[in-house]
Amino acid sequence: MDNRISEVKSDLSRVAEDARQVFGNFSAEQLNWRPSENGWSVGQCFEHLIRTNEQFYPEFEKIASGTRKNTFWESLSPFTGMAGRFLVNAVSTDSKKAKAPSKKVVPEIHVEADIIQRFTSHIEEINQKIEACANADRRKTVVTSPFLAVFTYSLEDAYTVLVEHSKRHVRQAKRITEAEGFPAPALKL
Repeated sequence: MDNRISEVKSDLSRVAEDARQVFGNFSAEQLNWRPSENGWSVGQCFEHLIRTNEQFYPEFEKIASGTRKNTFWESLSPFTGMAGRFLVNAVSTDSKKAKAPSKKVVPEIHVEADIIQRFTSHIEEINQKIEACANADRRKTVVTSPFLAVFTYSLEDAYTVLVEHSKRHVRQAKRITEAEGFPAPALKL
């Protein structure tokens, strides 16, 4: 396994550990509290990450099998590099409010209280999928967005997006806990 794969896996593992430490003991009420009618809860941030990342599983499985080939569009698209840079920038900054690209990645209003445990397990699973793709040429392997078929980017950029998107939503979840009205933790006697 090369250094870049180790770095991506370590970054994702740190995100999961941060989530576990900060939110792991939250009550169902805290995980589901929303700062506004249209705002997401802490739990929804993590449910969204799981749902979004799972959209890439079919591609990762094909890449890991060694049988996947770029499509005609993926091989010739003049926008691949630009699309990758755009996407990395879009998920790396918090100043832009972005709408989820598909209803299938928008979380339900109520999230089960085990969401942080499910998220940390999910990160272990996605790290295994990334490791299974370690032999792929990350710059020449081009993937198509599962959300917009004309949007292509390198596997290298896809890994960066996974990490930065995860960090972005952890930061969002932390901001939710700082909002006025966020439920205080129950006192332990």
